Amino acid sequence: MTQIADKINESGLTQQELIKYFREKCVFCGHHRIMHDELGKCEGVMNKPCNSGCDKFNPE
Repeated sequence: MTQIADKINESGLTQQELIKYFREKCVFCGHHRIMHDELGKCEGVMNKPCNSGCDKFNPE
């Protein structure tokens, strides 16, 4: 966990900026960004799969 904290500290981002980023919702599924994995695939909410198709979306 300290590696992640170090990366955050070195990035210069404030805690408020990080919270704001993760509170934003996906425009396709409506779930918060924190529900998406590092590749952008939605992992669902409350252990339920996402049926919106946002994880199949390929940006142009």
